[in-house]
Amino acid sequence: MSGALEVVQAGPGLSLQDAGRPGWLAQGLSRGGAADLVALAEGAALLGQVPGVALEMAGMGGRFRATCDLRIALTGARMAASVDGRALRWNACWLLPADETLEIGAAQDGVYGYLSVGGGFDQPEVLGSQGAHLAAGIGRALEAGDRLALGDDAGGATGLGLEPIARLGGGVLRVLPSLQTEVFPEEMRTRFCAEAFKRDARGNRMGVRLVPEGEGFGLDAGGRILSEVIVPGDIQIPGDGAPYVLLSECQTTGGYPRIGTVIPADLPRIAQAAPGAEIRFRFVTRDEALAAERAMREALKGLPKKIAPLVRDPKDINLLDHNLVSGVTDGEVTR
Repeated sequence: MSGALEVVQAGPGLSLQDAGRPGWLAQGLSRGGAADLVALAEGAALLGQVPGVALEMAGMGGRFRATCDLRIALTGARMAASVDGRALRWNACWLLPADETLEIGAAQDGVYGYLSVGGGFDQPEVLGSQGAHLAAGIGRALEAGDRLALGDDAGGATGLGLEPIARLGGGVLRVLPSLQTEVFPEEMRTRFCAEAFKRDARGNRMGVRLVPEGEGFGLDAGGRILSEVIVPGDIQIPGDGAPYVLLSECQTTGGYPRIGTVIPADLPRIAQAAPGAEIRFRFVTRDEALAAERAMREALKGLPKKIAPLVRDPKDINLLDHNLVSGVTDGEVTR
């Protein structure tokens, strides 16, 4: 199959994303990649292919049209979706017929939604990735009128769904101690795990700000911390005392003290926490963090086994669209 997907209307921050660019930290480039890597794996499982590149929709989708029949999968933050007015279920794969319009609305639960396509996108790679790194100026946000070349699709079924791995709506984030954890007084660390935080409206692919219940967690010694390497998941505490959790496009060095680091298995949960969602923290040991990583990898590996045909409500089925009995062509009886 060859063809293209046309962007008819683009929501803000629409971009191509894959697993990112690991290995360039020493050169000043963070990994980048999809804010929710689990959604990439779920989309690939629905389409029967390995995880690759997908369209990431930050809070709002857009309108799209393909020049050929195209298999698509919708994962991540739940958004209203339809094709020429026909509603599509989320966390499922569908056929997008050529020249029909796929419309995806605002996020109803979560932040980042993903549109995966059969065969993936056929775009040039930069430093080993097809995805955009918006903070670093690699690639760009997509706009109306952009046409994305499609890869060859080996084919497969549509009308399949899966129960997604739970990660929307906030919740408890597991945290490892960081380089400056011990700089924070024990009472402050205890309060950090006892309080609930609200996800602030301010946030992007670089990180999200959390609003504390009380006075915050600022340190008098914070201004004396030397700038050093930082990674996604680090929880910086700037001068206002409100935690800031770094995400995939974070800078590579920073001087704010870090009270801890969210483990990789929980990064999709903080990325998908919508403004106002409640977040809590819990310190874990290194062994617990490694066990969580193994469990996540096993869960992703098992996604294909969770794929099942969608069960439709009989009242939504038009029987005229189905061949119910074969071989009956008229009312005559043959002998």
